[in-house]
Amino acid sequence: MTNNNITLTIDGTTVTVEKGTSVLDAAKKVDIKIPTLCHHEDLCVAGNCRVCVVEEIGKKTLTASCATPATEGMNILTSSPKVRRARKDVMALLVSEHNTQCTTCYRNRNCELQTLASEYNVDNNIYLSVLKDSTIDKSSWSIEKDDSKCIRCQRCVRTCAEIQHVNALSVTEKGRDMRVSTFMHFPLNEIVCTNCGQCIIHCPTGALTERRYYDDIWEAIDNPEKHVVINTAPSVRVALGEMLGYEPGKIVTGKMVTALKKIGFDSVLDTDFTADLTIMEEGSELLDRLKRALVDKEQVALPMITSCSPGWVKFIEHMYPEHLEHLSSCKSPQQMFGAVVKTYYAEKKGIDPKNIVCVAGMPCAAKKYEANRPEMRDSGYQDVDAGLTTREIGHMIKQSGLKFEDLEDGEFDSHMGVSTGAGVIFGATGGVMEAALRTAYFIITGRPVPFKNLNILPVRGLESIKEATVKLENCLPEYKFLEGVELKVAIAHGLTNARVIMDQIVDGKSPYHFIEIMACPGGCIGGGGQPIPTTDEVRKKRMDAIYEEDMGKPIRMSHENPNIAQIYKEFLEKPLGEKSHHLLHTKYRKRKRY
Repeated sequence: MTNNNITLTIDGTTVTVEKGTSVLDAAKKVDIKIPTLCHHEDLCVAGNCRVCVVEEIGKKTLTASCATPATEGMNILTSSPKVRRARKDVMALLVSEHNTQCTTCYRNRNCELQTLASEYNVDNNIYLSVLKDSTIDKSSWSIEKDDSKCIRCQRCVRTCAEIQHVNALSVTEKGRDMRVSTFMHFPLNEIVCTNCGQCIIHCPTGALTERRYYDDIWEAIDNPEKHVVINTAPSVRVALGEMLGYEPGKIVTGKMVTALKKIGFDSVLDTDFTADLTIMEEGSELLDRLKRALVDKEQVALPMITSCSPGWVKFIEHMYPEHLEHLSSCKSPQQMFGAVVKTYYAEKKGIDPKNIVCVAGMPCAAKKYEANRPEMRDSGYQDVDAGLTTREIGHMIKQSGLKFEDLEDGEFDSHMGVSTGAGVIFGATGGVMEAALRTAYFIITGRPVPFKNLNILPVRGLESIKEATVKLENCLPEYKFLEGVELKVAIAHGLTNARVIMDQIVDGKSPYHFIEIMACPGGCIGGGGQPIPTTDEVRKKRMDAIYEEDMGKPIRMSHENPNIAQIYKEFLEKPLGEKSHHLLHTKYRKRKRY
């Protein structure tokens, strides 16, 4: 034994762990499963559900294994009669105040309470039901809150406070009246909520879910007068398989396309196309800001910050409204897609745009809100009619009766269906930055970015805030003003990290030219609309799949996409041109902060 290690016994097995390791984690080391509800590896220890209790020999009371550090010589029983009775009692008490209409619950068969109640054979008649009347809050475009299914584990509260630093949810009242609520008990659409949906993927039950719109999509598909188009984001294709029996990180792009066509979508297109379009517009905007700052000596808002993540956009609108000028004016790839579908695509297909239903398949709950922002109607119609999460797409495929694993690989439709590896990596934190650097460096110097195989490794990974510097040398004549400039960039994911970045800007201490911020941990691969569970292990597997798909693409830089060249030639004319600025750019607005 070293000074940093201790040895204990768990169910007769000796295990050595580092000091400070919880009994729960020590048990995991020897493959002993202790059930939990309030515990989540993303969050701080709470120890308030008591489902994880264990018996320590020599002590009269049971102890919560998640909140108890292992100590030298400790002798733990994880499944003694005393422990099993206590756990069953705890579960029965939770069930007594829970809405047990499990067959009609969206989280049926993916609910941690349901799983444990089944494992411990909890009879809901052990204790008299004390379920209180409550209403379901459907005021938000993105999130649905059903208090009748809340077990008060507070994982959502800790998520909103620790990961996102928004604090939209909190614990109110005491004792039997305690509940998870909002500021002044206002509905979700009236509070400072970024709609990110991280509370959803950390909720163990069906108390928090996304607002679901697939019944409306089915209705549109069944309407012969409607032309229903769907575009799917890059992180959907590396996570959808988890809804359909595959391990995390399985790339199912081809089968997904085939399934969506068989479901009845008239056209299945790739959001990566407008990710490439975003790079053209956003990269041009960055170069324009740098030129105005360095050559014209204007007061320009630098650093410029990406605007692809609607949760992040709403966060800055609430929390740092006086610094909105740092946001890129570019719409997100989802909204760019809707704008060009209702204009360029409609024209090419000869379809009246009023008959086009534009659906976005996204990893994100906030995309539902974004689709309904009043600013997003530059096509003359609502640009995107509905957003579906990865989970909803999975449910639609199940509803259709398709045997997903037997489907042949299909191809995206040709109009706005061609994309590059740069578009694919938008799905991971750092991906937007890497895609932008690949194209911007080439435009400035006429050469590929000086990283092996175009892989800009410093911007990748799950580190909270990442930084990189790219020195610009031997620039083309029109970009000589950038000669010798060390372009400094940063990447943050999760809104707590966004605060760090923004506080630097507020204090006038930001050293960067360009910053990427994504609202969700890991970026879109960890979005609030992704399959549950989502942990760092799962995020890593999805991220690896994203980069694998990038490496397999024949074209890996946005400016080389032939469909991008075509849309500028036939329709948009040029990046930052009059038409592209009208359709693909927008303004954001200051919001109140309670």
